[in-house]
Amino acid sequence: MSGSGTDASGPGRTEAEAALREVYAGILDRAPEHDFDPTLDRVRDVCDLLGEPQHAYRVVHVTGTNGKTSTSRMIERLLREHGLRTGRFTSPHLTSVTERIAIDGEPVSAERFVELWQDVAPYVHLVDQRSLAAGGPRLSFFEVLTVMAFAAFADAPVDVAVVEVGLGGTWDATNVVLPDVAVITPISHDHEKWLGHELVDIAGEKAGIIKDGTTVVIAQQREEVDGVLLTAAATHGARVLRQGVDLEVVERQPGVGGQLLSLRTTGGLYTEVFLPLLGAHQAQNSLLALAATEALLRDSGALAADAVERGFAGMDSPGRLEVVRMSPTVLVDAAHNPAGALALAAGIEEAFTFDRLVGVVGILQDKDAEAILGVLEPVLDEVVITRSTSVRAHDVDDLAAIAVEVFGEDRVHVVERLDAAIARAVELSEGGTEGTPTGAGVLVTGSVTMAAEARILFGRA
Repeated sequence: MSGSGTDASGPGRTEAEAALREVYAGILDRAPEHDFDPTLDRVRDVCDLLGEPQHAYRVVHVTGTNGKTSTSRMIERLLREHGLRTGRFTSPHLTSVTERIAIDGEPVSAERFVELWQDVAPYVHLVDQRSLAAGGPRLSFFEVLTVMAFAAFADAPVDVAVVEVGLGGTWDATNVVLPDVAVITPISHDHEKWLGHELVDIAGEKAGIIKDGTTVVIAQQREEVDGVLLTAAATHGARVLRQGVDLEVVERQPGVGGQLLSLRTTGGLYTEVFLPLLGAHQAQNSLLALAATEALLRDSGALAADAVERGFAGMDSPGRLEVVRMSPTVLVDAAHNPAGALALAAGIEEAFTFDRLVGVVGILQDKDAEAILGVLEPVLDEVVITRSTSVRAHDVDDLAAIAVEVFGEDRVHVVERLDAAIARAVELSEGGTEGTPTGAGVLVTGSVTMAAEARILFGRA
């Protein structure tokens, strides 16, 4: 079923957006995506009723702690440049839930999202009733979106789906796929309530996406994490491609608007590849993406150089060290754990020269706020503590108390509303003088919802 083709600016759009809001509200009424329930039964049951849409195309499955979305977007773009029709499922979204399900790089329309829900709803409700009768819950918010994505990709139809794990791996709703290639980005501490407090436990959950005969592309990891992943790969007879062994960022030259890369894979050496994204972590993501794409298309050996160049040159990653305003420079980044904050801090120090950089920071309650603030402290002159509209947002006064312990009282400011907090940060970055001094900067970070709401305020939605 395809969209209605209504005028994007006419009354049809208004009706479609209203229908989208209604459907989205209904799905949101289910258990939230961070509510972890260790079973694949409900998703598998719905997929069985739909005719197993998750097996109708080849799959690249992506997990890890940080870099999943950027890496997924890169893989999808490279596959498109090689003439394949693609599906992409990522989470969370920044502006609209439709961003999560993309066909050929474009989010599905509001009309199509509603149609997808209508297509799967009877089967979802049937499995809901079965589960409730057995004393279990309804499908969760994320489980429903996962089923919708699989159905959308089968209906398109796509050649390859790039599927990002929502949480963990083993028990993630997406883990009903049988991937041709699995990608594991750097693993660190996050979602410890559900995945465990030790890195080996977290790695064990992530390793759950490795299936028999899969090719596994693994980012550079800590030694204990490597041991878990390599053991899982050996158990499943998986082919392993490891950064630092089989894959390497040979050279990286940061420049204006991005970086110039030389990347080595098993297919060969790709030189002078321009990536319009900042930070060493994005160079690493590009290496994983290149290796994953090569693995999927390995019969052709090295990838076509012009397709690789076009793919990376056209890359963007909204909300990831993104410049949303100049004079003063305002950066938005979705870093929401210590490892993400560390990559963000390194990227700022490498790519920018600020005389004064003021942070606007809001963090969710279940995150390690002290560690995140501790990583950001060396790169920020002052910090404005605020919050997003998320129900999970950290109380502003409590977060400010933590910030005072890290920054000292004189460097911490508290503003409840995000728009006012950004305005205050701009004033502080400019030092209270008229005009905009060279080198003034503002960084908005701390959670995906902070990044999303800041992008809307700056018209980037």
